Amino acid sequence: MTEHGFDLPPKAPPDVIAQRDALADEACRALAQAGIPVYRVGLGAEPEGRPGAEVHVDPLVIGGVLVEWNTEAELATDAVNALAGGVDPSDLPYAIRHYETVQVCMRDALLGILASAGFQAEKADGHTYGTAVFVEGFQP
Repeated sequence: MTEHGFDLPPKAPPDVIAQRDALADEACRALAQAGIPVYRVGLGAEPEGRPGAEVHVDPLVIGGVLVEWNTEAELATDAVNALAGGVDPSDLPYAIRHYETVQVCMRDALLGILASAGFQAEKADGHTYGTAVFVEGFQP
């Protein structure tokens, strides 16, 4: 238990993190070869928020390699601003619908590109990781 009174999930051992780092590097290389703007976020570093595919290693035991799509800040800001005003879920504003569509389309494109390059990849748990792609393995 931590000083705050709750248990933190256990982290993966260093050898598992090293394997995930190597897998993340291979995923970056495959996405870059396909012409996708891609960058890595290091352990403990804050996401950079640049547009393109953001690849990072979740250090938890149940974690892994994740690829998330970042839009230009303007598109994300427009969606956030629309949400801040309160929305009717049955009639979402254009800014939110467009942002969500871009996220889903790019997730599906990343899945297809990674699968074609030999990666075992799937949609990540949406409750935990939103529209991220979970990369599990690689066999060229």
